[in-house]
Amino acid sequence: MTGCHHFEDADVRPPTSTQPVYREDCTQCFDSIDDPSGLNVCLQCFNGGCTGERNHARLHHARTNHVLALNVRRTRKKVQRDEPPQKISKLAILAETEEDRYDTATTVICYACQVESSGDLGDKLSAVVEGVMKALSFSKREEVKAWEQEFVPCEHTLRLKQQEHGNVNRKDLKQCSMCELKENLWLCLECGNVGCGRSQFGGVGGNSHALAHADSSSHGVAVKLGSITPEGSADIYCYKCNEERIDPNLAAHLAHWGINIAESEKTEKSLMELQVEQNLKWEFAMTSDDGSILQPIFGPGFTGLKNLGNSCYLASIIQCLFALPDFERRYFHPNEEPPHVNNPAEDLETQLRKLADGLLSGRYSKPDSDVSVQPDSPEVPHQRGLAPAMFKHLIGRGHEEFSTMRQQDAFELLLHLFKLITLSRHSESLANPVESFRFVLEQRLQCLDCGKVRYKYDEQDNISLQVPARPLVSKKSLEQTTTYETVTMKECLDIFTGEEVVELKCSGCGSNKGFCKRSRFKSLPQHLVINARRFELINWVPTKLNIPVDISDGDIDMSVYLSPGPLPTEELLPEDSETGATAFTANPELVQQLSSMGFSQVRCENALYATGNSDLEGAMNWLLAHLDDPAIDKPVSQGNVTGADSAEHDIEKIQQLGEMGIDANEASKALSATGGDVNRALDWVFSHPDSLEDDNDMSTTQEPRSALPRETPGKTDLPARYKLQSLVCHKGGSLHAGHYVAFINREMPGNDKRAWVLYNDEKVVKADNFEEMKQFAYVYFLSRSE
Repeated sequence: MTGCHHFEDADVRPPTSTQPVYREDCTQCFDSIDDPSGLNVCLQCFNGGCTGERNHARLHHARTNHVLALNVRRTRKKVQRDEPPQKISKLAILAETEEDRYDTATTVICYACQVESSGDLGDKLSAVVEGVMKALSFSKREEVKAWEQEFVPCEHTLRLKQQEHGNVNRKDLKQCSMCELKENLWLCLECGNVGCGRSQFGGVGGNSHALAHADSSSHGVAVKLGSITPEGSADIYCYKCNEERIDPNLAAHLAHWGINIAESEKTEKSLMELQVEQNLKWEFAMTSDDGSILQPIFGPGFTGLKNLGNSCYLASIIQCLFALPDFERRYFHPNEEPPHVNNPAEDLETQLRKLADGLLSGRYSKPDSDVSVQPDSPEVPHQRGLAPAMFKHLIGRGHEEFSTMRQQDAFELLLHLFKLITLSRHSESLANPVESFRFVLEQRLQCLDCGKVRYKYDEQDNISLQVPARPLVSKKSLEQTTTYETVTMKECLDIFTGEEVVELKCSGCGSNKGFCKRSRFKSLPQHLVINARRFELINWVPTKLNIPVDISDGDIDMSVYLSPGPLPTEELLPEDSETGATAFTANPELVQQLSSMGFSQVRCENALYATGNSDLEGAMNWLLAHLDDPAIDKPVSQGNVTGADSAEHDIEKIQQLGEMGIDANEASKALSATGGDVNRALDWVFSHPDSLEDDNDMSTTQEPRSALPRETPGKTDLPARYKLQSLVCHKGGSLHAGHYVAFINREMPGNDKRAWVLYNDEKVVKADNFEEMKQFAYVYFLSRSE
């Protein structure tokens, strides 16, 4: 330490228990402690910086003047195994530590004095180094969450009131009170009724009689009998909260019904164990039709993403986005310095550039030399894959669903990313890549009595198509699987743009005969995202149907769905709301049917308002897709349904803004000020931060956070031919379980030929099974042919 006073005088302290320590990979690229020169962890702010050719650690020092860093280098130990390592799961987590697998070397360096030391560092600095190495690293902290799900009590478990014992005895606890099932049994902790649960993963039967009992009795809390352990854990479900919970007084509540928890034996898997087991089982085929192993592909654009635990929904969407030239142009800048920010791990621009570099540069797309393959095994070495822990944490921060480690809906994540990217800053030279997805959808309403019409225009970045279900085999037993007639993508588009009758009162003639409604494209985007919805409500649970959808590999002509706009012969309805509003009255019969499913009156009316007031299935699907929308419980407006004057009452637009953290009042005001344009309203909100505090002050000099376009998005020129570019496939009965993968059409390394490539987490292989899998895609990405 001779010649360097910083080792003794530096103002550094060990990290606190809540302070993130980035000691596994660089915050600005995916270089890591496994590289030959290791990673430098700043001993002042604990930022991790690479030390190779890019040397982001030195860049961090130059920008912050933090002089001390801990260099960490890790090499895998050569371990002799008699058997192949076991696959890690929630059911059997091996207590293998980092020390068991790696040798780690550390050295403290001083940038100011250009010295380093791995010897005697003194008490103060030694304590800081020890704190860094013992701290749970950022990525490890996220990985631990992948296998843990914390449940909390609710008011119904805390204030549980139990009835008298009645006639419940040990025999009553061995079979459902309403059918013959003797497994998957749930005990109502309030009255002692035993009912079977929902049909569960892995073929576990269930007729939902416990749910039926909860609905008829208004009892909320039940325990799965086969999940009770002597240690006091069990599956507790609150039907009133519709969530898994814990019961702090479970032993006493069970004793009330004659169950001694200390003598209980766990005989069935818990709900969490079943879900994790199911997710591990949903493996997409990694072999060709002849049984040969699909060969991995390496190089720029062929880099996999490591599964952080139920994160395949994120990986599949990211792979599809960064395969598009718009995202590559926006975020892939290998010869530029990363943005100058205080905390790179918490900066969206930095993390998107980090992802682009990791996926597109090819630097990390190589066989994992640390993974040994058994001599007689048909397995081939795959790449290690990049762990997008920082990105996942950043985009999920503050989000009720994406902040968890549970499986999520890939399409909902895509929309969430679009919003975050739109909210971020974009310079004139680096356009917002989401613009390439935007277009204008036209809605035309024509009164069935007077024939007058009204047009409404909405800016969108995706469409959701309901896939019609036409069963070929009726389901007669639990074992029999229903098969469905193949549907074409053209039929789905025809239905989406077709005519339907909606029940509205005409503001022009006052007739109640209704309107003919039709939606068409006013403009078309460069990239069209299509969400194929294949759901129905089975035992009160949204269930995915395996309906094949045939989509052409050739050009898809979208010009047939372009609207010519208002015709000279058409007479428009008046726009002035004072002349009479187009009133909305929900269909009472449909309201009653939806209410019988457990939805509130307001939610039923909102669903019918959004779907045309005549389609029970469409309204139900809308409800299932919008249960978390903040405005779903706001009464539907009785004012004008269409036109710019209705902007402040348009519930769907208020919901879109609400998902971005904008409350309903502010959203209504912004929509009114911008003619109902959602993107302009978003811009208006961030350029008028004080608007709610002072209603008279409607201007500000603050620059908007995002440069949103004022011109109409999309294109109207012909021809309008599209080709399938990529898609996201899903296996599993629920979008919140199972497994997601991406299929992308790319040029193969070494030639100009294009082929379909399967991105299955870290595994990237040529997709010989694409034709079979594309029929069951969940999200389609179509690109306009030039």
